[in-house]
Amino acid sequence: MTSDTPPDPQDLLARVFGFDSFRPGQAEIVAAVQAGQDTLAIMPTGGGKSLCYQLPALGRDGLTLVVSPLIALMRDQVRALTAVGVSAGALTSGNTEAETDAVHDALNRSALKLLYVAPERLASGAMVDMLRRAGCSLIAVDEAHCVSQWGHDFRPDYLRIGDLRRALGVPLAAFTATADAETRAEIIKRLFGTGQPQVFLHGFDRPNITLNFAVKNQPRKQILGFAEARRGQAGIVYCATRARTETLAQALCEAGHNARAYHGGMDAHTRRMVEELFQRDDDLIVVATIAFGMGVDKPDIRWVAHADLPKSVEAYYQEIGRAGRDGAPADTLTLFGPDDIRLRRAQIDESLAPNERKSADHARLNALLGLAEATQCRRQVLLSYFGEVIKPCGNCDLCARPARLFDATTPVRKALSAILRTGESFGMGHLVDILTGNATDKVRARGHDALPTFAVGQELSRARWQAVFRQMMGRDLIRPDPERHGALRMTEAARPILRGETQIHLREDTLNAAGSRPAAKALVSDEDAPLLSALKARRRALAEAAGLPAYIVFTDRSLIEMAQRRPQTLDEMARISGVGAVKLERYGTAFLHVITGASPPELHPARRRLAGRPAAALYDQLQALAQDLQRGADGTGKLLTLSPATLRAIAEARPAGTDQLARIRGMDAARIDRFGTAIVELVQAD
Repeated sequence: MTSDTPPDPQDLLARVFGFDSFRPGQAEIVAAVQAGQDTLAIMPTGGGKSLCYQLPALGRDGLTLVVSPLIALMRDQVRALTAVGVSAGALTSGNTEAETDAVHDALNRSALKLLYVAPERLASGAMVDMLRRAGCSLIAVDEAHCVSQWGHDFRPDYLRIGDLRRALGVPLAAFTATADAETRAEIIKRLFGTGQPQVFLHGFDRPNITLNFAVKNQPRKQILGFAEARRGQAGIVYCATRARTETLAQALCEAGHNARAYHGGMDAHTRRMVEELFQRDDDLIVVATIAFGMGVDKPDIRWVAHADLPKSVEAYYQEIGRAGRDGAPADTLTLFGPDDIRLRRAQIDESLAPNERKSADHARLNALLGLAEATQCRRQVLLSYFGEVIKPCGNCDLCARPARLFDATTPVRKALSAILRTGESFGMGHLVDILTGNATDKVRARGHDALPTFAVGQELSRARWQAVFRQMMGRDLIRPDPERHGALRMTEAARPILRGETQIHLREDTLNAAGSRPAAKALVSDEDAPLLSALKARRRALAEAAGLPAYIVFTDRSLIEMAQRRPQTLDEMARISGVGAVKLERYGTAFLHVITGASPPELHPARRRLAGRPAAALYDQLQALAQDLQRGADGTGKLLTLSPATLRAIAEARPAGTDQLARIRGMDAARIDRFGTAIVELVQAD
């Protein structure tokens, strides 16, 4: 391979990774990175970011260094690359001595195309010298938002990457899925300095993911119901506290699910065991804090649920983005309630951050609450946060069941009046008692039964008043005051409503019954479901025998396509998405046997390497021609044959004349005389 004649990215995409075409945005990013341009690419999780630096690494001379945040993520990517025949390695604290020695040996032999390291390794002075000796020609930065102190996953060691780039004098390509305008500006400043990278902003939409939000109403039952509708599928449940992960994981186990808890308070060995189980098992549910996630590279997670409200839109988007990375249908559910809002407000107010940061964090929380309390297509609201405008998606709860609104101006003004008349010193429960005329001991002791607002809200039930207060918190009309133990106080945004200068409409709250749940989307039709189950069983058996996660063999998306298209030959199998040359060689026959009930005819290795490619059909025609002419046109000549390797070379080269044909190994003068004219005519007619 030379830099003068780089491989065609489209050919590498098909031959190595088994994909017929690029996903939206990939082709131009790959071209820029392969050409050595500094690049910042913002792409949706599951949009194929990794391929945008892995493919150029194969098309460029030298080594590509990949800076990645977590050991699990690096190991998974190295394993996936190795499975498709790419030489890749990682230097991590999780390596065995033998693994580290093997990586250094490959570096010394210039045999490695991609080297993964954690940012903490950049602190070593020996790293620069090692990379120079290894011929590092490109730096790729995964999860680049970790460089931003505004981001939710800030990693100080990412700040060293800019210095490393300048020391090596090589181009840098940075990738992330979660970066608003402010975060993008900081990434450029810290990684590229005064230089200006080519920026690709290719949308945040993940149309295969169904978005669902629900108000908390017996949340444990809601989560159990959601999981039950997806029994046997891998999923993640995010919780706000460590204790909740333990209790919810136990409840899922008691309901017959394969579930494990995961949080930062567990010892490293136990966490690693859960990570390995999750990668290996098709049906494991991990109930976790946000300590679990950024290193997850499992493409066939079918659902993600939030038992508690996330911290921000960025965090929400990052966490749900772990579902459906293979492009197949995936579901999400986010539960929220007034306690979540109070908790998130308190976390911001009680932090040691400067006031500027607190204001920004409140604004980010407001955006998330606006998504939770949305009254139109939820995906429209989500993507508008990232500056993207789309039509209604048809794949969210609000598209399926449009929200019913009511004029809430009068109830909101009554609620604000009750807050102000009680000195902004009480929480929602006490205020609802006042509005509904519930003269509790606490209400009477403070004389609040004599207030003008006492019993003025009896037209609404207690549950509906709670919904009004929750939505008022979601609109940032009122906030819990941490200095008054969470008492509600009015914000400036509420004053125009209180003064009668503007109206407000809220949602008619539709609390789901504890047993109701968003329906799970079927991966395939009822007709194809038995075959998909059989393909998954064969995948699991092969994966367990090789000690690999199931998705390394084939992703759900590949198996779904097999079940739907039912390939009958290796050529047809090679056209399935994700079936590259190496995987076809290793697994093609086994999966064809499941589909057809019989093993396919044995092909010569030279022919098998062409499977699914246009040259395959030409090879077969050439083979028939060589058979017909092996004793000449009249059948009486000396026996001459063409080897499979020669037939393959001709099929790939497609010579336009006998002079070009003569340059192919195996085509001597006698064979040119016997076969030459017929081969050229066949190639031209093909």
